[in-house]
Amino acid sequence: MLSQAWQGRIDSTCDEAAFRWHQVVREPGPGQARGIALAGFACDEGIRRNGGRPGAAAGPEALRVALSNLPAIAALPLYDAGDVGCVGDDLERAQERHAERVGMLLDDGHFPIGLGGGHEIGYASYLGLAGSALARGRRIAIVNLDAHFDLRESARANSGTPFLQAIRHAADHGIELDYICLGISESANTRRLFDTVERVGARYLLDRELTPASAGERIGQLLAWLEPAEFIYLSLCLDVLPACIAPGVSAPSARGVGIDVVEDVIAAVMATGRVALCDIAELSPPFDRDGMTARVAARLAYRMAAAKASTIPG
Repeated sequence: MLSQAWQGRIDSTCDEAAFRWHQVVREPGPGQARGIALAGFACDEGIRRNGGRPGAAAGPEALRVALSNLPAIAALPLYDAGDVGCVGDDLERAQERHAERVGMLLDDGHFPIGLGGGHEIGYASYLGLAGSALARGRRIAIVNLDAHFDLRESARANSGTPFLQAIRHAADHGIELDYICLGISESANTRRLFDTVERVGARYLLDRELTPASAGERIGQLLAWLEPAEFIYLSLCLDVLPACIAPGVSAPSARGVGIDVVEDVIAAVMATGRVALCDIAELSPPFDRDGMTARVAARLAYRMAAAKASTIPG
């Protein structure tokens, strides 16, 4: 059953050119045309374990509200696969369930866009891609737009560990994996994390390196890093944006990367034609003034969906 969040303005009930997302979204099912499939991860147990401020479990529903009135993209089937929640504190099982759902959507030919939820969605999304028939035996690149590396060592998984978990899983299972993090804040990552980056062979760009003046050069650098990958998983943590644009996150950024540059990066990565899935993490409605962060997230989700739409056959 579709979420009650899917409602909004109706300009026409018969002119498809006037339709909005809430008018075209459907539940996925067997034999349906390939399309964009939204997959909510209603969980912030990883944030809680990481000492952050909870609230992101309500992110998927708030994002649906913000997405509802967006203009429908021509000839784009749009599906909502519902939410995976966290029962008690069992984060690991929630990640497994999200990974299973993502893998099924991929193998049915859909393009999943994960709606977070904490950035613990990152390990679940990676597992879904790595375990799919689509990506079996293929080289994967993770592009993470984030103020934080999310490569923390911890006895328990949390919102700060997902990509170190992915790197270790790939090493254990013979998967070629490249990890690239864009928008890193030097003041939000310890020296040990920078040491971990060197040890695992990850690549990154700092927030102050991603400016409108330098965007073209840096995007060219990113595309060169991505050249070996056969499939790309693009993850957007909303705390990569300045706090004045995205206040409704677990850990707001003092500086961040401007939305104009973030949009250019998303466009360039999507234009490779090798992005298999995306997700948007850390939307925390209790801290979101006037729904501002949800609106920003919806705009960026729209950019992802629009870029992918033309590459999906009916």
